[in-house]
Amino acid sequence: SSDLSNVFQMSLLQPLWDSLRLHYKDYLRSPLFPVILTVSSYFILCVPYVVCDLMGDKWHWVQQFKIQPRGRPTYSTMLHCAGVTLWNHLFLVFPASVAQWAWRPPVDLPEVAPTLPEFVTGVIGNLLLFDFQYYIWHLLHHRIRWLYVTFHAIHHKYSAPFALATQCLGGWELLTVGFWTTLNPIVLKSHLLTTWAFMVVHVYVSIEDHCGYDFPWSLSRIVPFGMYGGPSMHDVHHQKPTSNFAPHFGHWDRVFGTHAEFCFVNPSKDTK
Repeated sequence: SSDLSNVFQMSLLQPLWDSLRLHYKDYLRSPLFPVILTVSSYFILCVPYVVCDLMGDKWHWVQQFKIQPRGRPTYSTMLHCAGVTLWNHLFLVFPASVAQWAWRPPVDLPEVAPTLPEFVTGVIGNLLLFDFQYYIWHLLHHRIRWLYVTFHAIHHKYSAPFALATQCLGGWELLTVGFWTTLNPIVLKSHLLTTWAFMVVHVYVSIEDHCGYDFPWSLSRIVPFGMYGGPSMHDVHHQKPTSNFAPHFGHWDRVFGTHAEFCFVNPSKDTK
């Protein structure tokens, strides 16, 4: 029975963690690693959706899943959003990460990897906590006009969202989002491997929310009982900014009466 117990306690992730810890220790302990991880993940994960946008009608089988068919981004809008993202990270996020070195010096990497249940529940727990924080933040920035005009309006420049618009944000908004994604794993005492996985998953689901396509494999179609919002629900928010404030899940909008079902409110004419 003790052998069986040891088997269950052993982590399937241990070989991966050992490899990372032994061969890339200095890189992983750098305060810049989470920034490099999230920025590179962001642009890599945007690529499939950018290709879909660029191909347009040449890929009819893809365009049938376009939520707002008349709301395709142009080259200039995509370059503008990519430029805003890079500028924010180079001149705001990277300096903040270096400054964080003094606040939270690098620690030794733990020898033991998280178990698979710890890993999965940790990622989901971080997503749920962030969902609550951003719901409140987002709601306030829509209800208080000064906050909206000063900080959040840039993100609503396009009523038909697309992948590269995901991080087309004001510097204040990006820093607050980065603060929560950094703080939450500390609050939940997540393993570093869980923390990095959460960051990448968070980047992906944020891109999917803004991608402008409702594919059959979208998370909102996989997660049951309408618990997950997905691209259709977030598309409504960009068309009708008085609803659907939660970034990923749907429960807070339902609890506080800000939920709205998907509908075509006004096909975008502002993507030029």
